[in-house]
Amino acid sequence: METIDFDRLALTPGERVLDVGCGEGRHVHAAALENVAAVVGLDLERANLAAAREDHEAYIAPESDVPVTFLSGDALRLPFEDGAFDVVCCTEVLEHIPDYEAALDELRRVCAPGGTLAVSVPRAGPERVCWALSDEYHEVEGGHVRIFDREELRAAIERRGFERVDSHFAHALHAPYWWLKCLWWDRDERGDAPLPLRAYDRFLEWDVLESPRPVRLLERALDPVVGKSVVYYFELEAGA
Repeated sequence: METIDFDRLALTPGERVLDVGCGEGRHVHAAALENVAAVVGLDLERANLAAAREDHEAYIAPESDVPVTFLSGDALRLPFEDGAFDVVCCTEVLEHIPDYEAALDELRRVCAPGGTLAVSVPRAGPERVCWALSDEYHEVEGGHVRIFDREELRAAIERRGFERVDSHFAHALHAPYWWLKCLWWDRDERGDAPLPLRAYDRFLEWDVLESPRPVRLLERALDPVVGKSVVYYFELEAGA
């Protein structure tokens, strides 16, 4: 389940792709199935990286010859040279970082002139509902530290020489799941999730595995209204 729309990203042969905060590798795997030169996934959590490597070996490597590397690292100190990547992705990460502007500086530094940056964060409206329903949702260790104003985030990125070329909302069907999870946070943490939450969780798992067209069309229609994430695509000015 990708947050980034790879049709909009339009990867081309020879491009080097970096996913900062790659988690278990969903966007790394998707990029590796495109005709690119190399893909790197970076994350702080070694357990995430281990899962990403395992999935890559099992499902992606047999289908793709694209070199893929998974590295442990910090978004505030990326272990790469200036301009090392043609495409830089950072999805659902900045809301976890207190000094997110320092992270933006690093994303800018490793993006090649004329390159592409794809960024997503939780959308303010659905996120405010989560914060209202549960303090634990955002106070848990490693949780969200801010609710982004999307225009403020866009402006912060554009100050670094990027120009927005596209945007959209995503994951409308996941917003109700998180509202239910926040509503029953304590019970879910105890392993006693009520039936509505368990049923909705099974529905989302089925949707991810089967990707039924009617459900995909429904989510696409709902994304502008309750999409949980806002996704931006930028290009770095060649002379920046």
